[in-house]
Amino acid sequence: MSVDGAVLGSVRHRAYANFNFGHEPPLDSLGEAIRRVAAQAGITLDSQPVAKVGLFCLAGADLPLDDRRITRQVKGRSWVDDVMLRNDTFAILRAGTDRGWGVGVVCGSGLNCAAVGPDGRIVRFPALGELSGDLAHGGGWLGRAALGAALRGRDGRGPHTSLEKMVPEHFKVKRPESVMEALYTLELDSQRMLELAPIVFKAAAGGDVESRRLIDELADEIIATANAAIRRLRLTRLTFDVVLGGGIFRNHDGAFTARIRDGINAVAPGATMRRLDAPPVVGAALLGLDALKAKPAAKERLRKELAKTPLASRR
Repeated sequence: MSVDGAVLGSVRHRAYANFNFGHEPPLDSLGEAIRRVAAQAGITLDSQPVAKVGLFCLAGADLPLDDRRITRQVKGRSWVDDVMLRNDTFAILRAGTDRGWGVGVVCGSGLNCAAVGPDGRIVRFPALGELSGDLAHGGGWLGRAALGAALRGRDGRGPHTSLEKMVPEHFKVKRPESVMEALYTLELDSQRMLELAPIVFKAAAGGDVESRRLIDELADEIIATANAAIRRLRLTRLTFDVVLGGGIFRNHDGAFTARIRDGINAVAPGATMRRLDAPPVVGAALLGLDALKAKPAAKERLRKELAKTPLASRR
């Protein structure tokens, strides 16, 4: 991307891309994506930087110690002159509003929130699951909770639920116990629990009470997280945007969205919910233009070009 907002190349490279502490950093995958997008722009990725500024909005950049660690790792590759690191939640927020501040909530495999006040103050959360006090932690939690509800319905510890049938059917087995055993013996990758999130929404749409309870629990955690950021930044009496991004928000469950809207508006009546309809990479690119003090016309051009430019060479 040039400073005037022209898109010089775009790529979606599907690979493990979480920089969580304790995992091997996926620098090679990131480097491959940079190499491919640079090639589209006619730039050779070698020992020389390919751009003046690199704005990296990365999953796993959750704590200040993560910011320092990942920045060192990325700087070591000499891809760009100036490395600017943000959590991926900031890309969601920037892609969804041009105010320059507000609240961004991402709910995909996990749940996280970042908020920026009109004075530039920032609130963010560790988003480390139970370790950081999180309760209903995104789509991964919803999938695991669905399996738990199915098991409890079967053995009598909980109410009967259509998940008793729908969960095993999704994995082409007869009983939820078979799913549990496959997870226990590592025959089934635990990441596949994410596949159950849409199943829960489908069951709730069909009137399943237990599925609706789980969805409400997730909505309430989203509300609690967003409202905590709103209160800490003293936004309760202001007008601002709350941007909702991530796979969980790409559903057609009106009750889920309404519950979140009502819960946040009870604390901040001037908050407007905006479901993100642009790729989060738009937010990262706009943050880069913000850092370069680009003109508004450049940012408008970037939005328009990325809206009509497919992410090439998808894998």
